[in-house]
Amino acid sequence: MSKVTDVSATALDRVAEEVRTRSRFLLTAHEGPDGDALGSLLGMHHLLTQLGKDSVMFMAAKEFPLPIEYRFLPLEEVFHEPPVDMADRAVVFLDCGNIDRMPVDFLTEGDSFVINIDHHHDNTLFGDVNLVDVDASCTAEIVYELAKLLGAKITPEIASALYVGMVTDTGKFMYENTKARTHQIAAELIEAGVDVDDTHRRLYEHVPIEKLRLVSRALEGIERHCDDSVVLAYVTAADYAESGAGEEMTEGIIDHLRSVEGAKVSALIRDLGDRGRTARKVSLRSSDGEVDVSAIARRYGGGGHKRAAGFSTDVAFDDLVPLLCDEVRAQLGS
Repeated sequence: MSKVTDVSATALDRVAEEVRTRSRFLLTAHEGPDGDALGSLLGMHHLLTQLGKDSVMFMAAKEFPLPIEYRFLPLEEVFHEPPVDMADRAVVFLDCGNIDRMPVDFLTEGDSFVINIDHHHDNTLFGDVNLVDVDASCTAEIVYELAKLLGAKITPEIASALYVGMVTDTGKFMYENTKARTHQIAAELIEAGVDVDDTHRRLYEHVPIEKLRLVSRALEGIERHCDDSVVLAYVTAADYAESGAGEEMTEGIIDHLRSVEGAKVSALIRDLGDRGRTARKVSLRSSDGEVDVSAIARRYGGGGHKRAAGFSTDVAFDDLVPLLCDEVRAQLGS
């Protein structure tokens, strides 16, 4: 059985056994964390703490401030530096397709025991133990299954964290990764104490006016390329300055682009200059799945899903556009 394309009970049991027998853990997720990364991180932390384990969460300082949508999550205890007893801790990577997606030296170059829990189809199986289920809607779903196997109580804190991961990674249960099991787990999380209305409002309705101004500027500049198969927008450092928004407020803009009729691929290119860098980040979405955007992202050092992926680059905008068009044409055979 391929660990890339399926997950066996043995893999779930092995991770459960590691959790039972080990006492200290460090949890982390991919850089530029989304709702699934953060929800899985927090849910796993609450799970381990409930089981009497010593758990710490780590995210690099450069990841903060988080996108406004996720700032309600109780992540005040996140470490930005390695704990002094790092050598005694197993590292749990959550929602991380490859180890370089959390490019921190003490994690990528260390000799810690690594547990890899993920659902990306292109996961490189970098862990000492790999629990990779590509049929799961999100990593939060896998954490839920692990919690049930370990006999943990699904507390309101665990349920709320995992629900954030689930609702965001399924596009409010509208993406193709939404299965019957996804809804079953969501129902069980709601029964465990999720406030659905409050979660929805915090994720989608607490929008600063600066973000709306940034969205407006991005949508005003929409372009079509590659015989209209590619729709893109470019958020520049000037857009941040003139709207008063930060780069973290670009979350969700790509969803407007993917709704454009006739587009095969949507792309949001954004400057990262507000954090003192000249690089750009490229977010990609495939409208109907005909183009595998994760293959494009992997080619340039990123990753993701077949229909949602991204990468960072120093390539200038004017050079990025033909590059993306070439990649899309190659897959479409045009």
